[in-house]
Amino acid sequence: MAKRATKAANKAAKKAAKKAAPRRRAGSKVPKVAKVAAGELLTLLDFVRYAVSRFVEADLVFAHGTTDPVAEAAFIVCEILHLHPDQFENFATARVTAAEAKSILDVIARRVSTRKPAAYLVNKIYMRGLPFYVDERTIVPRSFIGELLDQHFGGATDDEDSALIDDPLSVESMLDLCTGSGCLAILASRNFPNAEIDAVDISKDALEVAARNVGDYGLQDRLTLHRGDLFKPLGGKRYDLIISNPPYVDAEGMAALPRECRTEPKIAFDGGADGLDIVRRILNEAGRHLTPQGGLLCEIGRGRGTVEDAFPQLPLLWLDTEDSDGEVFWIAAADL
Repeated sequence: MAKRATKAANKAAKKAAKKAAPRRRAGSKVPKVAKVAAGELLTLLDFVRYAVSRFVEADLVFAHGTTDPVAEAAFIVCEILHLHPDQFENFATARVTAAEAKSILDVIARRVSTRKPAAYLVNKIYMRGLPFYVDERTIVPRSFIGELLDQHFGGATDDEDSALIDDPLSVESMLDLCTGSGCLAILASRNFPNAEIDAVDISKDALEVAARNVGDYGLQDRLTLHRGDLFKPLGGKRYDLIISNPPYVDAEGMAALPRECRTEPKIAFDGGADGLDIVRRILNEAGRHLTPQGGLLCEIGRGRGTVEDAFPQLPLLWLDTEDSDGEVFWIAAADL
């Protein structure tokens, strides 16, 4: 999403923010957002510049679908104006109405005062260019798996050497563990058009959000949601592909979570003392739920070393994305 916020807007807003709002000193009080008089801000780019200055001044953290204050500001402005992020550049110099300005400024102020992720304030997030509903019942999705599905499973690439499954049409059954808002399962439905998909989460609240997203994409006949602890609600069913973005934050990381992340469900982060409580169970049990030609794609954040130490016998294939290095692994069923 950040890249779709437009290079021109990012460059201009970053330059303006650097001049207008140096980073505040650690430990200083979060400033209140000053009132803006009518007519002081006119265009979309004006509001992005203003938001960036306020976000930098307040020392906000960006890790929920946007990677920096410019992308977050552009995201908020576009959502309030009912524009897709791809459209920002076309309207960057267009003027905003008084009513629209009031709504934009309100969200900017709440982003600073509450420290809630912007996705919660506008109830939307984009993954691979597609919009999904999200609220505080579920973690804000920001997985690298969506990109990897396109890279290595016959999506956006024609590179046969990088394909982990030779023919996406051969995938007839797929499982998404710890599905949260259901975004990855929905994205996967596009990569594997013949697959019947199960998606599991232990949280009733998260599954309510997922059900809304499944309905929005009309996938009720292909994608079934299950409430339960990992594989338990599935019996002995086997799958051609299992994907998972489970809780994997270790105790040290949990203690250091920024305020933005603390507004999200703790259960979606907490992976135990070393971050591998859930990952261990998935690796130990996945072999019994994969078809012979299947495989597991699992995101573990920055815990590669911990996983390799815990499972030295497994030939894990570590996959990189444009913004990550070795945070997702693949392993074939035959190697589990």
